[in-house]
Amino acid sequence: MTHKILITGALDPLALEIFSKAKDVSVDYKPDIPYAEVLKIIGDYHAHVSRSETDVTAEMIDKGVNLKVIARAAVGIGNIAVEHATEKGILVINTPGKNTNSAAELAWALLLAAMRKVVSAHLNVAGGGWNRHKFTGSELMGRTIGIIGLGNVGHRVARFANGFDMKVLAYDPYIADEVFESHQAQKVDLATLLAQSDVVSLHVPKTKETTNMISAKEIALMKDGAVLLNTARGGVVNEKALVEALTAGKLSAAGIDTFDVEPPKDNPLAKLDNVVLTPHIGASTLEAQLRIAESISTQTIRALRGEVVDYPVNMPRMKSMMTPLAKYYTVLAEKLGVIACQSLTFNPRQISLLYRGALKRDEGELVRMAFLKGFLTISAGANITFVNADKTAAQRGIQVQEDADPGFADYHSAVKVVITDNEHTFTIGGVVFGENNYRLSLINNFAFEVVPEGHMLTMVNRDRPGVIGKVGTLLAEGEVNISQFELARNRPGGEAMSVIRVDSPVPEAVIAKIRELPFVLSVVPITV
Repeated sequence: MTHKILITGALDPLALEIFSKAKDVSVDYKPDIPYAEVLKIIGDYHAHVSRSETDVTAEMIDKGVNLKVIARAAVGIGNIAVEHATEKGILVINTPGKNTNSAAELAWALLLAAMRKVVSAHLNVAGGGWNRHKFTGSELMGRTIGIIGLGNVGHRVARFANGFDMKVLAYDPYIADEVFESHQAQKVDLATLLAQSDVVSLHVPKTKETTNMISAKEIALMKDGAVLLNTARGGVVNEKALVEALTAGKLSAAGIDTFDVEPPKDNPLAKLDNVVLTPHIGASTLEAQLRIAESISTQTIRALRGEVVDYPVNMPRMKSMMTPLAKYYTVLAEKLGVIACQSLTFNPRQISLLYRGALKRDEGELVRMAFLKGFLTISAGANITFVNADKTAAQRGIQVQEDADPGFADYHSAVKVVITDNEHTFTIGGVVFGENNYRLSLINNFAFEVVPEGHMLTMVNRDRPGVIGKVGTLLAEGEVNISQFELARNRPGGEAMSVIRVDSPVPEAVIAKIRELPFVLSVVPITV
């Protein structure tokens, strides 16, 4: 059989060379073909290879009646309807880690250009000028760099910084202490990093947590004259606040490779002479493109032949083999992971999954990976999948174990997860009553039966009269409608916990007022 492959993104010629040597594949290379044209022809192909030029939507997947493989020649999979592909039994693959060094080197290129005013100096000389004193810059030696996100690119930047004799601070609440130590980076909180760093460099995915994580409030904490670098994702830095800080002299310079809107149109950053801008070229090196080309072509061929691939994003075959009970608990476990991550106040080191009843026999491995997927996605973005969840947890220094626990619930089957850092413990549990009938049944020592979806508040308070009424009043004043209110307590007069489902997000001002109420110990907003 000859497998037909459609390529709609520009690839290094090496990829086409590798494809041409495979006798059982044929390739149509159509980079930058319009989406509407892809819809017309996708039904003829067994594999689709793209970069960011083509959105692989549910509509396209439905029309791709012969598709077996969707291949992304990059890391990000935000433009692919992965869950829909999984339901259709289509394998999705990508090429993580192939541009790590290139992205780190670009961050350093932007930093050096900003510190030494390279762009302005070049334009001056190119225009016939020769004003050496106008372009006096600053050295990096002895200065402090703050790295936000110590993942693949961040830790590479840390290594470069050590070579420049810089002090390295890093903020990443999801990385184990030993990772900081191995890269000679001092672990600090975000406020400390901002206050003490001469250079702040971002290396985080774009998630709900990281969107606008550097805004006017955070910039105000930074040193006067500091330099800000963003080679991560557009939207993690508030561009309006950045322009104001650069114009006012709060920040001396910035290096930006990613933007809110790409390509940027009439962006005020382009009008500032203390900013170095590049058009999202973190992966645009010959070496990175060669690695990506070799990886995506080789993997696509393997996938079409039914062989093992290195970087699968989803697991359609395994998902199709799950029993109904395991499928239901896989959905529930991912929801519990999302809730747990938003609830934690400590950096987890161990996660224990405990199963009750028939669930232990029904592919508990998938339930474990589903929990980790939900738990890690909140912090790491959309690239956490069933395939890489275990590996990502291990990279973050989190030990994961599973066991049976027949006594923790009165249900025939249930799942409980215990998360610790050796000093603190958080427990969450749930039960399934049937398809689309999920319940959050346990948080720490408090029992509930709450539908785990939508917007919620969890609140712990001392068990005293009047607390619940005041909370309801504050929510009503904030025009927040309650859809479900569940209350549990450990003993009369002790502590009580409420899980409050609401129809819309609770404004931060309302949450602040609830936290100020007498006897209220904690309030956590959660979105599932």
